[in-house]
Amino acid sequence: MWTYILGPFVALLPKPWRDGLSFSYHAQANRATILSGLSESLGATIALGYWYIYVMTAWTSRVAENALAGKLGTVTEQAIATAAITVWFTHPFTWLLAYIFLEGAVRMVATVASGETFGTMPLFLFDKIVVNPLRHSDRSRPATESFRSNASSFWSAFRERMMVSRLPQVQDELSFRKSGGDEFMEISASRRKDDWDPPRVVCYEDDYYRLETSSVGTAPRPFRYTLRRLPAGVPGRSVLLYSPSDALIHQ
Repeated sequence: MWTYILGPFVALLPKPWRDGLSFSYHAQANRATILSGLSESLGATIALGYWYIYVMTAWTSRVAENALAGKLGTVTEQAIATAAITVWFTHPFTWLLAYIFLEGAVRMVATVASGETFGTMPLFLFDKIVVNPLRHSDRSRPATESFRSNASSFWSAFRERMMVSRLPQVQDELSFRKSGGDEFMEISASRRKDDWDPPRVVCYEDDYYRLETSSVGTAPRPFRYTLRRLPAGVPGRSVLLYSPSDALIHQ
């Protein structure tokens, strides 16, 4: 429900708002954002079509009535159609719908390319200009540092996507070890696992593990996850279920 019903609407929100709703814990953020961007563009396209029909019908009738009343002099059908199209094209509502279409397409493509979740721009600006100054946060961090951090994160995600596109998808490789009385499971995968962020809890074969670290290494399984086995666990919506059917297991 979160991913396909509520997710597309929550994905429109700025990141701090999504984090406050624990969006990434309840939904598959990437899928929800792709669906959100697609729905945004599709809705704007349908609205543009209906808006075009309304303007063409209303303004054509209005110009024709004025022409028949002799208020416009001699007017051709082509001139009437041109006037209606001009009104439609220059109207602010047309540009608003065009922006919504473009934003939805950009959000969808950006999520596919980078794996990040991007909200809608008006709400992002509202959060930055109105809400963000009211938050109790550390103001000592320079704005340039924040910008560089965001740019670096986006570039890293893009490079990761490019790397994955060249790798074949193979089965996960699992290994188990003991250290200081704790049992660890290490997973090497050819694809990043959505929402596997420390310290999430993972259930594997009725055993519960806490995700300690995640890192990116070398091919063919660059994504490495280290999990520590828990003495007990309780099923819940926030628990990640891991049940590979063809994993390579090393004891």
